[in-house]
Amino acid sequence: MSRIGKLKIQIPQEVTLDVAKDNIVTVKGPKGELKQKIDPDIRIKIEDNILAVERPTEQKRHKALHGLYRSLLNNMIIGVSEGYTIQQELVGVGYKAEAKGQILELSLGYSHDIYIKLPDEVKVETKTERRSNPVITLTSADKQLIGQVAAKIRSFRPPEPYKGKGIKFVGEQLRKKAGKSASV
Repeated sequence: MSRIGKLKIQIPQEVTLDVAKDNIVTVKGPKGELKQKIDPDIRIKIEDNILAVERPTEQKRHKALHGLYRSLLNNMIIGVSEGYTIQQELVGVGYKAEAKGQILELSLGYSHDIYIKLPDEVKVETKTERRSNPVITLTSADKQLIGQVAAKIRSFRPPEPYKGKGIKFVGEQLRKKAGKSASV
């Protein structure tokens, strides 16, 4: 039995879950609404605000889908009730970030600034204080989308291993390499 798939999911009071005939699960909550198409072989049972995901056989494919859809549904329920937040820090001299609505402007040491149009589901805030690195805060109900946006922002200037300059997640520990050693 899938260790993740067999775990039950507690549905909060403010969250409603609806399964349509064409296997599309809709989760609504205070932070928004998310939809996910489910494989027709996987069954979903809801009893007393507890969601259970079941598979028909012990085939390898069904075992894989069992844990996958349980995790996706759990992420959707957490997203519409609490939401997800990712913070990224710009480490480097002269690196700047500024949010103008859904457009994020980054100055990362290239000859031109980088402008990123973010999806409407992702909210962005930037904070720049004196004597500290600029911080980008992304919030959304969709865990997959916010992770993809954060990875795209990081890809413009990933942290390098010698000085640690670049875009890193807040709290991330970077393994620094020793520089070239001078011979005596």
